[in-house]
Amino acid sequence: MKASLMSLAFSFLLFGLPLNVNSQSDSCTSTLNPNLIGQLPFDPTSFHCRAVWGAQGYILRYSQTAPTVWSFVVSAPNTNSYVAMGFSPDGNMVGSSAVVGWAADNGVAMMKRYYLGGQSTNLVVPDQTKLQFAGNSSSIITASSTIYMAFQLNTSQPETRLIYAVGPTGILPSPPGFRLTQHSQEISTSINYATGQSQQQSPYASLKRTHGILNMLGWGILLAMGAMAARYLKQWDPIWFYSHTLFQSFGFILGVAGIICGFVLNDRLQSNVNKHKGLGIFILILGCLQVCPFVFLLSSQCSALYP
Repeated sequence: MKASLMSLAFSFLLFGLPLNVNSQSDSCTSTLNPNLIGQLPFDPTSFHCRAVWGAQGYILRYSQTAPTVWSFVVSAPNTNSYVAMGFSPDGNMVGSSAVVGWAADNGVAMMKRYYLGGQSTNLVVPDQTKLQFAGNSSSIITASSTIYMAFQLNTSQPETRLIYAVGPTGILPSPPGFRLTQHSQEISTSINYATGQSQQQSPYASLKRTHGILNMLGWGILLAMGAMAARYLKQWDPIWFYSHTLFQSFGFILGVAGIICGFVLNDRLQSNVNKHKGLGIFILILGCLQVCPFVFLLSSQCSALYP
């Protein structure tokens, strides 16, 4: 029995160890392989290192290597999709310039610069960007199932709003146009280059907050107060009617405004929230059905007064 257990343990170590080594990913606590450093256009050993997107395993190494030169190395797991790092003036994807890299099935790795002029594919233009590489200082390497993008920018101060994205699996840019498909996931961050502190930013945070507050006040509070006024205040006539009408009207207006904010937000973020959107449309239809009798009542009264 002991012998069989020893054999099982030995087999686990024998076959499990190589799998573990091959699945290792980059981290700021690990030391870069000297062979890998030799393939990079510059040595990033002394650079600042930050795990900027833990969920996707993105690691950023950077340093100001000259008064007007900044060096970057971005590493991410090679999942048969493109990896991207964008420099944004305001934290949004549109209007930023990005460095995108990928490794094809034949092992050939490529890296290109893109200007993100809009959300459609034809507005994401390769090789037309404000990012200026310093000479022949850019390269992309795949090692141990990890992609390393190394590049140097000619700038005295790069943008502090950085965006990271990962593309859909199995869909890579290809010649002749090297068009980018829409990313599957993305994150917006801000970084302090002096301290190395990086924080995640929420794009369109104010619009998200407005969308939630308007819907909560409109559909969740004011409409409920209007129904309660009609139910419990009828002994105070006509106060109950005016209160009911006021609450219902303002609730409907705020609710519609909140849903409009939701459509605008969905258009900008291009998020897959079909269930949430369907629920909002259903609530809007119910709200319209509730308002219709009031509109018809006013219309009939106006017809009676002005035949």
